[in-house]
Amino acid sequence: MIVLFLAALVWLGYVFVGYLVLLGLVGLVRRVRVKSREDFLPVISVLISAYNEEKDIEWKVKETLQWNYPADRLEVLVASDASDDRTDEIVQGIRDSRLTFVRMEKRGGKNPALNRLAMLARGEILFFTDANSHVEAHCLRRIVRHFADQRVGCVTGEMHYVREESDPSFSGGERFYWGYESLVKLMESRIGSVLVCVGSIFALRRSLFFPLQPDLANDLEIPLRTAKAGSWILYEPGASSKEKVARRPEQEYSRRRRIAGQGMVGMWRLRKSLTGFRGLQFFSRKFLRWLGLLPMGMLLISSLWLASNPLFAALFILQAAFCGLALIGALFAWTGRTGGSLVSVPFYYVLVNIAVLVGVVEACMGRRFSTWEIATLSRGAEETKWQRVN
Repeated sequence: MIVLFLAALVWLGYVFVGYLVLLGLVGLVRRVRVKSREDFLPVISVLISAYNEEKDIEWKVKETLQWNYPADRLEVLVASDASDDRTDEIVQGIRDSRLTFVRMEKRGGKNPALNRLAMLARGEILFFTDANSHVEAHCLRRIVRHFADQRVGCVTGEMHYVREESDPSFSGGERFYWGYESLVKLMESRIGSVLVCVGSIFALRRSLFFPLQPDLANDLEIPLRTAKAGSWILYEPGASSKEKVARRPEQEYSRRRRIAGQGMVGMWRLRKSLTGFRGLQFFSRKFLRWLGLLPMGMLLISSLWLASNPLFAALFILQAAFCGLALIGALFAWTGRTGGSLVSVPFYYVLVNIAVLVGVVEACMGRRFSTWEIATLSRGAEETKWQRVN
């Protein structure tokens, strides 16, 4: 049982600390020096895939057309993925020569719609964003300047989740998670090897675009293929998008399960792109973390088995207390009450780890996630009432 305990401890320690140390060491010998230029202003094509986005699509398109970028070098392309609400009508009612609208007659998911838009785009850089995310006006310039260096193939920004004042949440757990993710991306960017992008704010050099597979996440598939082509993938923390968080635990659970399921399928299907250090990155940052419930269970069982030793007894009590706080956090979230970080962090951690493990298992059993239902509570602008979670 000592071996089981130590193995679990090393597993968790490597996932959350060891990987960052590894990135720091690699950065000492192969840190990239990017030759960015503020005056680099190529033609940009913004691609938006929308399904039943009547609550958000109008402000999203108008906001995008008003970004701080030369008007004659910016175009916006929107594809409706067979929407059956007012999405099509709203987009067609926006009069701007820089806007292109396409309707997909049969619903096929996000990626087929993006593939269609990419064929119509004329920009040197393709900018991917979501229909319900606010992207600040200056962000495009901050991202695009890095493409002045021909070695850069893809650049991603930062995601900030926000909540309404009246909404109870597990915001403490989200804040901790996204803060950690930002640190990881920053360390990866220093070596030009960001593993995954933020789906609502990232850009790709058009010459590197390829038809996206329908059941993979584009913010995973694109950076994997970009790195395989030998180009750098960077993180620009000064460019951020804001998105209204899905408030119900079941919505967060569903989202995390889908992301992990798509990631597992992508890892297998694109395994030839996961060679060398990129393969180690994926194994360290994604695969080992997806299976995080296993070392947690190993720690709990081995500590209980060795509880005759006061040290292991104390460790077991701490783990049991963590699980108890997670359970209390779940009860708070379920009843619509705010419990604070003491219970929200354990609850969020356990919720996410259960969701991703289920997603991985389902992917191995053949389930695919090419289409899904949007979280209605994450839709609707009302930006002035929002508070940042991370």
